[in-house]
Amino acid sequence: RRSESGSQYNIINTTILFTIMMKTTLSVLISGVSMATAWTSQSSFATSTSASRRIATSIAAKLGDSIEFAKYEGLGNDFILIDDRDKVEPSLTPEQSERLCNRNFGVGGDGVIFALKAPEEGDYDFTMRIYNSDGSEPEMCGNGIRCFAQFLKDLGADAESYNVNTLAGLIIPVMNSDGTITVDMGEPILDGPSVPTTLTPNSEHNSVLEQTHSCNGREWKISAVSMGNPHAIIFVDDLENDIDFEKDGPALESDTSAFPAKTNVEFVQVMAPDHLKMKVWERGAGPTLACGTGTCALVVAAIRAGKIPRPGNEGVRVTLPGGDLFIEWREENNHVYMTGPANLSFQGKALLK
Repeated sequence: RRSESGSQYNIINTTILFTIMMKTTLSVLISGVSMATAWTSQSSFATSTSASRRIATSIAAKLGDSIEFAKYEGLGNDFILIDDRDKVEPSLTPEQSERLCNRNFGVGGDGVIFALKAPEEGDYDFTMRIYNSDGSEPEMCGNGIRCFAQFLKDLGADAESYNVNTLAGLIIPVMNSDGTITVDMGEPILDGPSVPTTLTPNSEHNSVLEQTHSCNGREWKISAVSMGNPHAIIFVDDLENDIDFEKDGPALESDTSAFPAKTNVEFVQVMAPDHLKMKVWERGAGPTLACGTGTCALVVAAIRAGKIPRPGNEGVRVTLPGGDLFIEWREENNHVYMTGPANLSFQGKALLK
């Protein structure tokens, strides 16, 4: 349902300016009890967020404030972008972001992305933070980073590439002449405990490769890969008939016996040696039309499991519900490169009320 409603926004090609009355019931109270309550929806996997950061974030926006935004999509994976380049913390709380992502009472989106100041230390141009549609904070988002880069360009911060600080480390999107964006996603993390997964490593690099695991009354062969966030990759013969997506997806996502920080789940069908097809159930967002980090992770898993050969510079075509991404896993530096589009859908102003 989320994917269907999201696709309605993606056909908007003109810039629309409007005000949305947000039906929120946030109370901005600065006390130990109220702060604890306000953050009960924050997922435990955003462990890098400190208490001081949470306090700063929670007092950033008040009831009645309005906030300007731009809506972008990458293959239908849609995000609300906020220009916070004069800030070090997001101007919205996780709860406010969750309300803003509501497709009936808010703007609608798979997440809210904040363009923030770069940290004083390190060679960074900007910082990216993101809250999922359930208010949780992931380490990174592949489609989101492309939308982030296009947002910066549209704001006038035009450059050939950007050094972006994320909770997953340095990510570098490069703006291509054909309008697509190539992102150096860094090296895949294969070490099982670092993904993190508790599944028993069964392959080189202490990795989990098609390891047997029971969940939701079925036995699965799971490959675990992290691209700064955890992914459980499962290869099937038929995406339409071999899985019960609406039940298997959330069951595997929340199976903390195997993935203690929960996980993104990718079901993959091999169409050809250079073509894969996938469905994704995202951690904190559910079914989405595309997942960039998941696409990178599944290509790594497919090559390691011998499902496909390692491709050349042309990369592997991965078909998602929202379209195609092209992924290259380079032997020379072990980095994964993702190429795909990011487009502005519309702009507006939301009233937090």
